[in-house]
Amino acid sequence: MQEAFATALERWPSTGVPDNPRAWLVNAARNKAIDLLRRRTRFDARRPDLAALALLESDRDALDRPETRMDDDRLPLLFTCCHPALALEAQVALTLRTLGGLTTEEVAHAFLVPTATMAQRLVRAKHKIRAAGIPYRVPPDEVLAERVEAVLATVYLIFNEGYAASSGEARVRHELTHEAIRLGRLLARLMANVTETRALLALMLLHDARREARVDEAGELVLLEDQDRGRWNRAQIAEGVRLAEGALGDGGARPYAVQAAIAALHAEAPRADETDWPQIAALYEVLERIHPSPVVSLNRAVAVGMAHGPAAGLALLEGLEDALAGYHLLPAARADLFRRLARWDDAAVEYRRALALAPSAPERRFLARRLAEAEASR
Repeated sequence: MQEAFATALERWPSTGVPDNPRAWLVNAARNKAIDLLRRRTRFDARRPDLAALALLESDRDALDRPETRMDDDRLPLLFTCCHPALALEAQVALTLRTLGGLTTEEVAHAFLVPTATMAQRLVRAKHKIRAAGIPYRVPPDEVLAERVEAVLATVYLIFNEGYAASSGEARVRHELTHEAIRLGRLLARLMANVTETRALLALMLLHDARREARVDEAGELVLLEDQDRGRWNRAQIAEGVRLAEGALGDGGARPYAVQAAIAALHAEAPRADETDWPQIAALYEVLERIHPSPVVSLNRAVAVGMAHGPAAGLALLEGLEDALAGYHLLPAARADLFRRLARWDDAAVEYRRALALAPSAPERRFLARRLAEAEASR
């Protein structure tokens, strides 16, 4: 009513007093109350996103510290998003959007689904959290196991988006890789008895150890085989190898442990031509058996191509087209195998396909250079 009277004092001197001042004031007050309730509803709906944004802006220096408080504010948010009442994909997607700071488009890219589909999943997940009254807290020890799979998948997807940005000019987004590693350290401490937490931390450390050599001074992409290994972070590699070996010894062939073992083989090779590709291909075969996915099959095909010849790799890529439709790394892998066979026409066709699908500017520039090389070699 106070706001209605204030509006009347502003308007009536110029518009004149209405025929029924009492009805005008009551109607204006009611409309203002409705507007206020709508604003509050919208604000409540955005609370998780606003909280995540505030947290991501706070104390960036803490991202590089291996030791931090166990009551870190991001952990309750992480476990809230990964509540078992939500479907696993919804848990991961919501955490990426809310905690990881990824856009809906970037989350959709991580799941290889259309943006509209992902937007609907996120809306449904947020509604379910509100409707179920899911608490904002790290769960007690006896129920932590229910959240492990989704939490680890979320942290790794945040890392992957930072390690290989799905869009934009920057190939690497260090703020995301740092945040994922920091969360990985917290989880390894919180759930020290779960070997996969240590394995995931090892995997991220081993990949991140190469970050300084992955792009050149101009910001262009440098492939693993061409990287200056003297720029790799050897202390980080040593920590990652130690964690990977411990995880394999304690937990056996689990998905993150196998991936960490693969990363360790890459990191320990003094030169690209000394990489143990047969062992890497064998590990991918194990990974494909225990954690099958089209992307794992793609990676195995590339490793087999390096270990046993490009033709063997190409044979394994057959049948992945439907599962990886729109995924630029499939034609890119096929193009590289054709390039190694000197089948330049086929390589050029695949490089064009990959170039049309590549989401980030550095990848498009790299593929354009490879396409030019293939066309010039025909």
